[in-house]
Amino acid sequence: MEEEDQQNPQQRSYWSRWSKHDFFPEPTFQNLSSYKDALSHTPSRLKDRLLHRSSDSFELLQLPKQSENRMKRCLTWWDLVWLGFGSVVGSGIFVITGQATREDAGPSIVLSYAISGFSALLSVLCYTEFAVEIPVAGGSFSYLRIELGDFVAFIAAGNILLEALVGSAGLGRSWSSYFASMFRTDDTDFLRIRVKSFADGFNLLDPIAVVVLLVANSIAMSGTRRTSVLNWIASIASAFIIVFIIIVGFVRGNTANLTPFFPFGAEGCFKAAAVVFWSYTGFDMVANMAEEAKKPSRDIPVGLIGSMSLITVVYCLMALALSMMQKYTEIDKDAAYSVAFEAIGMDWAKYLVSICALKGMTTSLLVGSMGQARYTTQIARAHMIPPWFALVHPKTGTPIYATVMVTLVSAVIALFTSLDVLSSVFSFSTLCIFMFVAIALLVRRYYVKDETPKNDLVKFLICLFVIIGSSIGISVLWNADKRGWIWYVVFGVIWLLGTLWMAFLPKHRIPKVWGVPLVPWLPALSIGINVFLIGSLGYVAFLRFFICTAVMVAYYLLVGVHATYDVARQIEQESKTEEGNQSVS
Repeated sequence: MEEEDQQNPQQRSYWSRWSKHDFFPEPTFQNLSSYKDALSHTPSRLKDRLLHRSSDSFELLQLPKQSENRMKRCLTWWDLVWLGFGSVVGSGIFVITGQATREDAGPSIVLSYAISGFSALLSVLCYTEFAVEIPVAGGSFSYLRIELGDFVAFIAAGNILLEALVGSAGLGRSWSSYFASMFRTDDTDFLRIRVKSFADGFNLLDPIAVVVLLVANSIAMSGTRRTSVLNWIASIASAFIIVFIIIVGFVRGNTANLTPFFPFGAEGCFKAAAVVFWSYTGFDMVANMAEEAKKPSRDIPVGLIGSMSLITVVYCLMALALSMMQKYTEIDKDAAYSVAFEAIGMDWAKYLVSICALKGMTTSLLVGSMGQARYTTQIARAHMIPPWFALVHPKTGTPIYATVMVTLVSAVIALFTSLDVLSSVFSFSTLCIFMFVAIALLVRRYYVKDETPKNDLVKFLICLFVIIGSSIGISVLWNADKRGWIWYVVFGVIWLLGTLWMAFLPKHRIPKVWGVPLVPWLPALSIGINVFLIGSLGYVAFLRFFICTAVMVAYYLLVGVHATYDVARQIEQESKTEEGNQSVS
């Protein structure tokens, strides 16, 4: 019976996939003996995977078959614009602005948002070119798998999942903080359950965050089009409230609160820029919806670039309004805007702001859930995690198993973990992925397998290492408190020369529909800014990131490398069989 099910998977009910073969169909995991044999060949398999690169056609045509049912192309540019707005506005400005303003930047939080916005816009350009040419659900995972290989893509995939889980958990925690602020502004933790025996940062249990995550993800599972319509209606309504917040902040605010503008120095401004980058991360979830766009070549550029440009301006104005309404030392870390309105005597407005914040975070959860599940789906299609998570429901057209997995894990994290712990991990993962995507774009333009001369490849790699190395050098100088201008000029000139040399190298791929302008300058600048912001996050963020990455590498060596190796051999064998059949006919 089991053998029959394996041969005819689509004849089985979506809800009856619980056999071992559904989770681990690869030969390596058939029994203990085969697994031990696979482990003994780990070095050779790892070498194979390190050198392997996927292709556009494979990601577009072959991998989606793993889901058995296709996702439905039902989104227009209008949907994508509001998905961008709904996923971004609420996922950061209402969540992390208070903490970053009070502890890191002060009034210079305005510049922090401008710096992060510029960096995000550079990343948006890179994402857009990839999404137009490779409109699949995997987003950055697929882009990196094609250009940088399986191993780098897996590390990115692990960070993508970490970003998804931590981001959802952080939104859930902030949702409950804003909800609590509607009743008590002096203690936004009063609805949480304190457990004294747990460590700080993990000792405030948040059951409300868990409920919010479960409800939002349940809606996202019901259907893409339905969720999109609900999102853009709610987002248009919240846009009016945001305009109200900005106007009141400028009219009732006090410019004296903007002094001192840099209370923590330029270091604090850049550190805050790295943290508030969280506020811009929704756009990569929109890129994941490319597989469901009706006309990717038109809808994706308008949806991504248009929404991100607007959001950057909105964020800067909102941050300035907050800084004018209340002195940075008095801003509430968890529910900044609602408490600020109470401070200027508009008690009634705090409820309006809290409702807007709750709505913003709810739509962020909705869109985030859609994007996260599609990331997970593509990762599962590649067998880096069990392919069971890649299955798309035939009626809803959504990956329900992947959504459930992300929901349950993020709910557990949200129950225990505080916002400050979540934000640093989230920002580090996101910035790393964006840096990798910029590198992948340069590789895509300058290197095409079997076409690029070895001489050109060597020159390109030298330029790339010079760009990355000089960017790291500037970041190290800044975070070592070296403020002399000489070394900054030296590393800046090295970066400039590396980029200039690359600009004179021949490009071996030209975008078919839409491409990033000023290549290599804009992608190289994206690399530099992301590296700089990563360096500004501090020691603890690095430590948490490397611990998480070590766990991912251990999983890859024990499971991922063997599963993907088996799949590659199976596809290779099928291709030879097809070629043989064609030659016979």
